Amino acid sequence: MPPVLANEAYLSAILAQLVLIILVGRVMNMLFVRLGQPGAVGEIVGGLMLGPSLLGALAPDFHAGFFTAETGRTLFVIGQIGLILLMFEIGADFEFGHLKERRHARAVALISLSSVTVPFIAGVGIGFLSHASLAPGIDLTLYALFCGVALAITAVPILGRILREFGLNRTPVGVVAIAAAALNDVAGWLILAGISAVALGTLDNGFVAWRLLALFAFALALRGLLAPLVNRMMRFWGIESPEGTLPPGLLAITISIAFGCALVTEAIGIFAIFGGFAAGLVYHRHTGFVARWRRQVGLFVMVFFLPIFFTLSGLRTDIWGLALADLPWLALILAASIASKIVPCYLSARITGFSRPESWLLGSLMNTRALMELIVLNIAYDLGFLPQKMFTMLVLMAIITTMMTGPLIRFILPRMGLPLPDRAASIGA
Repeated sequence: MPPVLANEAYLSAILAQLVLIILVGRVMNMLFVRLGQPGAVGEIVGGLMLGPSLLGALAPDFHAGFFTAETGRTLFVIGQIGLILLMFEIGADFEFGHLKERRHARAVALISLSSVTVPFIAGVGIGFLSHASLAPGIDLTLYALFCGVALAITAVPILGRILREFGLNRTPVGVVAIAAAALNDVAGWLILAGISAVALGTLDNGFVAWRLLALFAFALALRGLLAPLVNRMMRFWGIESPEGTLPPGLLAITISIAFGCALVTEAIGIFAIFGGFAAGLVYHRHTGFVARWRRQVGLFVMVFFLPIFFTLSGLRTDIWGLALADLPWLALILAASIASKIVPCYLSARITGFSRPESWLLGSLMNTRALMELIVLNIAYDLGFLPQKMFTMLVLMAIITTMMTGPLIRFILPRMGLPLPDRAASIGA
């Protein structure tokens, strides 16, 4: 029967793509770790290699027939599921203890504020300057606003992976960085949701107020309803020790909770992945559960799901589409994006009592964009307010700023008296 054959052919195409994506992602992860880079950066570069920038340029006919628009929708859904599960793990691994100190709480607030406002203003400025050259047929205001959001975002999932690879996820600096990045991204998503509403003509007087009220109600539900439920589940299943595996029933309920929270935040307008992060926060006190999840589920998420999303972004990026005349714009974007993140965050950290090395480290960590940047860029591209060339330049900016993070951490850590991680041990991360 033709429908069965068509389904089998479609399955074969998806499986072939997954084999290539997973193997390329893992090889590039291992290669970049050996080069002193976070493995996630290698996976992003691997995604670009599978797009028109390399595979499409070397074998255009094969590339066009292998990565089709039809299979792309399936890969998109798989990638989003992986992001939700990753954000759940990052939230569950979140250490609140350091934030009890007044200095750290103040640092989170000030760093998150400065890391949004300054880059956003810089991005809007670049949008206005580049509009005539790069986006003459696009609405000036909306184009500039999308450029502002693109520079303002910090990549929480990739930052979480980097903190884990360097053993910083439970240090004061690491906790302040991931907390500030989370607040940074929530603010960025709210701004993005507002801009998107303007672009789609759906903004009304109650738009912002409704979302703030919905977020407040969601937070109350997490604390008042979901947290007690999770506590009872942990007592029922006796999850205290980090040893062993998660019971199937507990695992099924937990995944359902993560996806349910993702549905709520998607409906609110701050995207599904933050629902996964919020659900994870409810589990953070249960360290035995977190250790088992990381060992049982987390590794699979890292190896299987994330490379899929990086490949989808790579399929839209064509480096060869840039001309020599575009390179000054790329240089300006890089300079503005780096300076507008690192300098304000450094100053904010110094004001709140961190040492110079710690402040530089915080600024360097907040300069990590990668994953979240790619999400923002794809949204703006889909809405038609980001032209191909600017999309490509901003993708390159996201990669370069993220690639800077590893070397900067390795330079700063010895000056803080902290050891560098064993590269060989982190290859599997």
